[in-house]
Amino acid sequence: MTGEPLAFSRTKAAAVLAVGLCAWLSLASPAAAGPLGSLFGRHPSDGRDIAAPPVARYITEDGDVFTFDRTQPKALLKFDGSFEVWALQPQPAPRGDIIYKNDLGEPVLRATRLGGVTIFTDQRPAGAAAALAGIASPLKLAIMGPQVLLERLAQASARASHAARRLIQFDAGRPGQEATPISAPLMADAAMVTSEAVVRMSKRSDARKLLDHILKVQLVEGPRASVQLDGSGVLEVTVAPPQGLAGRPSSDRIVQVAQSFH
Repeated sequence: MTGEPLAFSRTKAAAVLAVGLCAWLSLASPAAAGPLGSLFGRHPSDGRDIAAPPVARYITEDGDVFTFDRTQPKALLKFDGSFEVWALQPQPAPRGDIIYKNDLGEPVLRATRLGGVTIFTDQRPAGAAAALAGIASPLKLAIMGPQVLLERLAQASARASHAARRLIQFDAGRPGQEATPISAPLMADAAMVTSEAVVRMSKRSDARKLLDHILKVQLVEGPRASVQLDGSGVLEVTVAPPQGLAGRPSSDRIVQVAQSFH
């Protein structure tokens, strides 16, 4: 997982962290009213564990900022400066911790029962601690009509084609199975995630080997998220609209499929 987070300057990162810390201290004060009297950690009076906010922004020591949303069956994570939202499956870990994994089964984030968060990226495979920077809004798909979907498909095609240095066409739906108001937002999101996978592959030393097999991207609706590449060069990305943002494959999974194609 790369996430391609936005790098802050140390001064800006320190400022964001200070604001988050002040917000945490004010909310964690025993005098604060309501259920957010202690934002996370142990209750100041009786030592009970207090859950972290269900949706919050975090910042790492490197200045990378991300939103972590645990309001759905699969947690969602999005780095500032990146349009990809990662859908993560929670899994119990020792000491009451929870490890959140991507659709390849790789650990992306670890949360302790006391509210601590560690994020794992390609740059920090051993993990980087992240501090609370503030409460955030839930991550959701944008509502859109057919025209916006077409614009997103064109945008994804242009982005992928530029990276591959040749045309990669993006289409949505099959004959008799056109995109609907329910599936269109997820197909648009999946198109952009697929273009991100192509951009990532174009930066590798084996780029030509990976991209020469991809001539077209076909987005279709199905019972579960999946991706496959056939011998004719069609990369078929299946989305499952009832699952929301968790109903489409990640860019990591798309890259893996391209790597394993023979």
